[in-house]
Amino acid sequence: MKTTTQTDRFLDYSKIERLAKATKPDSGRLKEILSKAEKLNGLNTDEAAELLAITDKESINLLLKTAAKVKNEIYGKRMVLFAPLYAGNHCTNNCLYCGFRAANKDIHRIKLNMDQIREDAESLISEGHKRVLLLSGESGHYPLSYTMDAIKAIYSAEVKGAKIRRINVEIAPLDVDEFKTLKKANIGTYTCFQETYDPDLYKVYHPTGKKSDYDYRLNVMHRAMEAGIDDVGVGVLFGLADYKYEVIALMEHAADLEAKFGCGPHTVSVPRLEPAPGSAISEEVPFPVSDDNFRKIISIIRIAMPYTGIILSTRESVDIRNELFQYGVSQVSAGSRTTPGGYSLSGEKENKQFSLGDHRSLDEVINDLTNGGFIPSFCTGCYRKGRVGNDFMDLAKPGLIKKFCMPNGLVSYAEYLTDYASEELRDKGYALIDEITENVQSDSVREMIEKSVKEVKSGVRDIYL
Repeated sequence: MKTTTQTDRFLDYSKIERLAKATKPDSGRLKEILSKAEKLNGLNTDEAAELLAITDKESINLLLKTAAKVKNEIYGKRMVLFAPLYAGNHCTNNCLYCGFRAANKDIHRIKLNMDQIREDAESLISEGHKRVLLLSGESGHYPLSYTMDAIKAIYSAEVKGAKIRRINVEIAPLDVDEFKTLKKANIGTYTCFQETYDPDLYKVYHPTGKKSDYDYRLNVMHRAMEAGIDDVGVGVLFGLADYKYEVIALMEHAADLEAKFGCGPHTVSVPRLEPAPGSAISEEVPFPVSDDNFRKIISIIRIAMPYTGIILSTRESVDIRNELFQYGVSQVSAGSRTTPGGYSLSGEKENKQFSLGDHRSLDEVINDLTNGGFIPSFCTGCYRKGRVGNDFMDLAKPGLIKKFCMPNGLVSYAEYLTDYASEELRDKGYALIDEITENVQSDSVREMIEKSVKEVKSGVRDIYL
């Protein structure tokens, strides 16, 4: 394993720029690329660049169809649900697109204490959540010790015997020793967005603050994995640069991690720039990404990196979220608040980080997922069984992870239906569970699901493979 310094630039920018100008493939070449993708072999950046260039409806429909097939082969119908928990919004950075930026004097700054963090977690538990993403601004207000205490506070929260089972973390980049400390906190995935891979535009959008150091942020995942963090999540904020450039750079980033550590990113996040308080640039997006191009982005990431989880936030509208579940998205936030204390404190609406497009409650999201035939999943089995890092990838790449995801998702869904759902949703949800279970070809798996769901109905909790 190669030790990576904070100044290493592992990306070949001339290659990225060249590929961002690639021409679309002819019909024969398109079928060749998509045929390779259907075999779950992924794509290289040259192939992905060709797909990024397609614009005609027929070719895009073929791409979407392939992405849907690949997603189903890897993850089946399960859709993982989580909620972000913002611990505070103090920030010394001046990111031009963010409501938390230091120059925004209209925002009321909040730092939750441990009791308030626990109360927010209890509110999420009361709704049925089991997975949380912990976030905070980059500031001396939030040293690593604060994050460690916050993680303990969330794990200690309990409502009628129910608890948060897994915490993922999205905080400012750390050095190797700090990541070693964070690993001891029993986290799931460490997430950090590059925002934009274009080094020149990065300087424009990040004029001051520690985050203005492009190289330190670029190498954050190398430091995390060097420190032993098993799962990392990458992402860009689409709208800051040419989307073709960003997708190719993101793939090159993933390839470098796999080459050096034997494992690519566990998740890829695909947010689009949305209006944020005190941010003029968010009102006039520099590089707008249309819905059609957004569909293309998600589909290409899905077939190019079939093993990775694709995360879609509540920035997007209900309609586009429901549609994109088909083409590659495998994890979604639900019932989200982007304000510190947003689940338990009243008011403070002006303190949001960005605007939301999907204001549905967790129950409403689950109802719509059920109507679409998806399995709303709160499963944390892989983290807790040690199927992380390389071990997870060994199962995900050939599509074997589905044999865990589907049963665990169904059983965790049964928990939600029994403990939180309305009678109407409960009946509809159990009908879906029965339908999916009946179609399971393996007798042993089908019997295991039936036995576990029966145990859930009788009061047993937290069953997973």
